[in-house]
Amino acid sequence: MSVLPFFILDLINLRKITVDLSTKTAWVQAGATLGELYYSVAEKSRTLAFPAGACHTVGVGGQFSGGGYGGLLCKYGLAADNVIDAELIDANGRVLDRKSMGEDLFWAFRGGGGNSFGVVTAWKVNLVEVPSTVTVFAVPKVLKENATKLIHRWQYVANKLPEDIVIAAYVNRINSSQGGDPTIQATFSSLFLGGVDRLLPLMQESFPELGLVNDDCIELSWTEFALFLAGFPSNASLDVLLDRTPQSITSFKAKSDYVKQLLPETALEGMWERFFEKDIESPSLIMVPYGGKMDEISESSIPFPHRAGNLYKIHYYVPWTEEGEEASERHISWIRRLYSYMTPYVSKNPREAYVNYRDLDLGINNLAGNTSYKQASIWGRKYFKNNFDKLVRIKTEVDPANFFRNEQSILPFSSW
Repeated sequence: MSVLPFFILDLINLRKITVDLSTKTAWVQAGATLGELYYSVAEKSRTLAFPAGACHTVGVGGQFSGGGYGGLLCKYGLAADNVIDAELIDANGRVLDRKSMGEDLFWAFRGGGGNSFGVVTAWKVNLVEVPSTVTVFAVPKVLKENATKLIHRWQYVANKLPEDIVIAAYVNRINSSQGGDPTIQATFSSLFLGGVDRLLPLMQESFPELGLVNDDCIELSWTEFALFLAGFPSNASLDVLLDRTPQSITSFKAKSDYVKQLLPETALEGMWERFFEKDIESPSLIMVPYGGKMDEISESSIPFPHRAGNLYKIHYYVPWTEEGEEASERHISWIRRLYSYMTPYVSKNPREAYVNYRDLDLGINNLAGNTSYKQASIWGRKYFKNNFDKLVRIKTEVDPANFFRNEQSILPFSSW
């Protein structure tokens, strides 16, 4: 079998970040991490932020090009929604900005994946305003504490809350420290843009079943919240955000779904049954609510199409530390069965997926060519819905020879 030549561009040294307080913008080179961006903004302001993800070691280039979301998505949308300019090197070696590349190309890589259209070396982003005090909580509930009923109720509430609050539900299996049977734990984790004095009445009105009390809540500055997100104590030095080393490196498989109709309790219970299967190390999922700003932005404003009509997104995740092909196959087979089980309960025609959780189970390109439009559109419409056709047209215009390609890149018409 012949091997196609390829090369990898290492952008690690492109890490300069320039924050402009007068315009509330920043230029961020593509090799920077989210932690480095948060650090640079926090150095200049305690009330400016950027709406991106929680993992401080994630690179901005991949996050922004696929959409990028975090605790501010219902207030300010995605990271990609807040990109206002970029520097891109195209297949002909030209260095382009928004004006010289044109609006179509600028549209394409903000949520359509920068790896299909060129090399983005820097991003200009709008910074957003946050209050001097924010409040967080993480309330765990196990099955005997009505975790299933609470998640079922959460579905009715989460996407209808005011845009100043996001409550995500993180579900995992925990083992008894006394050697008893394992159980399911659901942790309701929240960011509220304000103080606890406003949060508690809001929760009592909208989600009293959770039983949130003052002792569950922690008030922080936005800077301290950046540390909290990264898993550090709030009194840690801000410098820890500059650490580019992931806190854990394991084998894993992830998949994603979008939910448009309420799941019945029986569907949740069926998921828990699969979490209890033997020889699966640490299954988990996170349910991230939509609503607020995400309902207001058009599906076609950028390639990322998952907007109004979605109650929440599910991220399924299973890591494993056991070595060997058998362990990998066992865990991958498990998450595929879970994904298959969820088919009746999630989005349909297409069954939508988030491009930043790349899932090669959905289909791959033949990198040597000969992939049909029908084949590519199967996974393309899951990621991009009706925006896929426009992405193909733009790819054909800017990279007709398909210089930039990978297993799930956008293909030009010449490749069909």
